[in-house]
Amino acid sequence: MTASQNLPEFLIDAPGGPGPAALTFAFAHGAGAPMDTPFMSFFAEALAERGWRVVRFEFPYMARRRREPKRPPPDRQPLLLETWRQVIASLGAERLVIGGKSMGGRMASLIADEAGVRGLACLGYPFHPAGRPERLRTAHLAALQTPCLICQGSRDALGDAAEVAGYDLAESVRLHWAADGDHDLKPRKASGRSTEQNWDEAAAAVDGFFRSLI
Repeated sequence: MTASQNLPEFLIDAPGGPGPAALTFAFAHGAGAPMDTPFMSFFAEALAERGWRVVRFEFPYMARRRREPKRPPPDRQPLLLETWRQVIASLGAERLVIGGKSMGGRMASLIADEAGVRGLACLGYPFHPAGRPERLRTAHLAALQTPCLICQGSRDALGDAAEVAGYDLAESVRLHWAADGDHDLKPRKASGRSTEQNWDEAAAAVDGFFRSLI
């Protein structure tokens, strides 16, 4: 990100009641959808209701999609990481948890140790591209020092429960499994579970993780 490019606009969900939140969660979107999808809004609102400040933002390519008729592809990794660095510098690392949906969480995981943030929370981590289980995106997770929670669907096509069990992950990484969940943590109807159940349980897991960081 060059000096001519501005800090992304923030969409903030703040807890009610007096006093500041103990932690702020900088929450980035995935590769294909913006910061105000039902998924992103549900988790931002659910965490704010539990007392946390949630700050959503969009990477430059996604912000351009709102202004341009074309759909530009995701920015290259260096720009995505630099956007994260600017967001962290703006919010301050001391009381900050970073993370996000899919790609947004993966990019956060790449700089969490460097940034010195309080924690890392990923919702639907893309352990590998769809249909390419041999192309793992886990090398840095084996040495991750930042406390981390990954909420993952048990049948996620980008890393299901059976696959993840065989990965080399650092002791700092804890997992919450959404029963029968896909990459959006959604279960199949035949499972007898609802999307709301899985999302509620994942939000509760994130809330518990945040409380462990205080």
